[in-house]
Amino acid sequence: MKRYDREHTLFYMDPPYWETEGYGAPFKFGQYQEMAKWLTQLKGKAIISLNDLPAIRECFAALHMETTDIKYTVGGGKGSEAREVLIFGWDIKKEPAGLF
Repeated sequence: MKRYDREHTLFYMDPPYWETEGYGAPFKFGQYQEMAKWLTQLKGKAIISLNDLPAIRECFAALHMETTDIKYTVGGGKGSEAREVLIFGWDIKKEPAGLF
């Protein structure tokens, strides 16, 4: 991100969802905290989509968030209802607690 960060840059980040399995690579909570820190320091803009959980909301509390209801469908099945949070890296509400 550091290499491409410019005022005109838009990053879309789709990290593994917290407390989910099946990605094949570990993704520790500290990596979400690092993303939150990065977003408060970007020259450009970023959007992150994640599952809507209290820990995620707390981690990204310094940033503007909106929720959206979605339906996960895999393999043509009926699917399951879920809620995601969209986090915006250009509307910083406050300095993230405990990250600096």
